[in-house]
Amino acid sequence: MKHFLLGSFLCLFYILSNAQLQSSELGIEAYGGGSQLGGTFGGELKYAAKLKNNLIVGPSFRIQRSWSNYLNVQSQFTIYGGGVFAHMRYQDKLFAGVEFQMLHSPFNYITFQTIQNKWAPTLFVGGGFYLKLAPKVNLNLGLFYDLINADNSPFRSSYNFKIKNEFGQVVRILPIIYRITLYIPLSK
Repeated sequence: MKHFLLGSFLCLFYILSNAQLQSSELGIEAYGGGSQLGGTFGGELKYAAKLKNNLIVGPSFRIQRSWSNYLNVQSQFTIYGGGVFAHMRYQDKLFAGVEFQMLHSPFNYITFQTIQNKWAPTLFVGGGFYLKLAPKVNLNLGLFYDLINADNSPFRSSYNFKIKNEFGQVVRILPIIYRITLYIPLSK
């Protein structure tokens, strides 16, 4: 796992060092939710390097604190990890992108138990709107689909898109999340 993350960051550093950097941004994303059965809060930081042709690439780091009270068994754990992302912006109004992260997530969201394989890969593809709110504040509003959908993905509790049968019973939950990320330009 450490080798993969190190290799990803070295590859990204190589690309950035050979590319013509037009500007950079800092992305900030908050994450939270809760119920009587538990909850989570945390966030993600992204360094975004804007290259030619509106290609934005960079590393990301996520940390979350979660707790559970499922069947009166209380547990708490911290989820953390890093990844890389690439977004393509169209006329500074729309974006499409791919985001990969490896997250240390010791909890299985299907069986509600701790597990042996504590690393959860996520591979999101999606897109949305890119909005310039002010000269120093930009916003991404997007929908992302998790292609891997690991059992211990910390995003499982955020999946809201449900497919129901003719009796109204949920038969499938799609691994789709929405993301709202604030971007603050660091340079021009």
